[in-house]
Amino acid sequence: MPPTQKELAKLAGVSSGTVSNVISGSTKVSERSRQKVLEAIKELNYQPNLIARSLRTNRTRTLGIVVPDITIPFFPKIIRGAECAARERGYFLIVLDSEGSPDRESDMIALLRAQRVEGMLLVTASGEELTPERWDTFTSSFPAVCLDRLPADLNVDFVCVDDSGAAEMALSHLIGMGHTQIAVVTGPLTLRNEQERLRGYRQALQKAGIPFQRALVWSGSFEQEEVARLCQNGMLRASSMPSALFATNGVTGLAALRSLYSVGLSTPKDFSFTTFDEITAEDFFRPGITSVVQPTFDMGYRAVEVLLDRIENGESAPRHRVRLPATVTVRESSSTPVALAGAKTKPSKRSGERKQSVDRRG
Repeated sequence: MPPTQKELAKLAGVSSGTVSNVISGSTKVSERSRQKVLEAIKELNYQPNLIARSLRTNRTRTLGIVVPDITIPFFPKIIRGAECAARERGYFLIVLDSEGSPDRESDMIALLRAQRVEGMLLVTASGEELTPERWDTFTSSFPAVCLDRLPADLNVDFVCVDDSGAAEMALSHLIGMGHTQIAVVTGPLTLRNEQERLRGYRQALQKAGIPFQRALVWSGSFEQEEVARLCQNGMLRASSMPSALFATNGVTGLAALRSLYSVGLSTPKDFSFTTFDEITAEDFFRPGITSVVQPTFDMGYRAVEVLLDRIENGESAPRHRVRLPATVTVRESSSTPVALAGAKTKPSKRSGERKQSVDRRG
């Protein structure tokens, strides 16, 4: 027979009510009592009957998260932070992958609602604008928080970084190294965060007095073949090759590097390179890649905090608009332009890495 809550209470030396409060995630339990109950749960291998409890309390203590592609390393890091925050508060987290499809995204959200989750975190798919009508269909009487990719013109809770400010900081680094011909390769510009990063690129050029050149904006996607075509055309077939390249996300950045390495170009010898998001294969790239680093774990963790606040306080509570700080980790891939470096009698060698940060709260 599985252990009962009465047996847990006896082993922990607390009341049955305290055991019930710990299992339900109540904040009314002292930390000392909570630890006693958790130790008893572990010792007796207690498994709560979640179905019976949800029917009795009308609460499942379950949250959901839908991401567009769980194979992209950025998203598991967010999920890890969200799961940690949920677990600490006595919740379980269901993870679903929309595969970047708006239709599948709708199915995944319907599935979460059918599973009676109490709220949802959503990183929207890229193929279709999330309109107010579509959002209302998803979330009517259903707490939800948007992560990373923010729908335009929607009054929703969200957690993200200052995409524009972080991109501007990355470009300012390249400009500070002496670059004036800086190309940018983007992901799909249907995504608001991609638009914001492009805006940061333009702002950095404007502040430095560098003319904006449409030919240096390579609007792409997450498809490797398309990114390769854009980068190889821009670098090899342009009348003058840019001295630096900025990628607005890690998937596009990795595809850009692979494609340019495959035709014999290298960084920083032929061009300087900076990307938004760390590239997972960073350790395999030499030299190291200068990157805008997002606090992915903290984004997931904070999003759960926002979601639970919405669950507890309902729609009457003010909207949360959380923008977490990003950092730029400077490595060897970004250096002085070749023309300027060649003019120096003794070129300097760059090693290690250093960080800058941006913290602009909305």
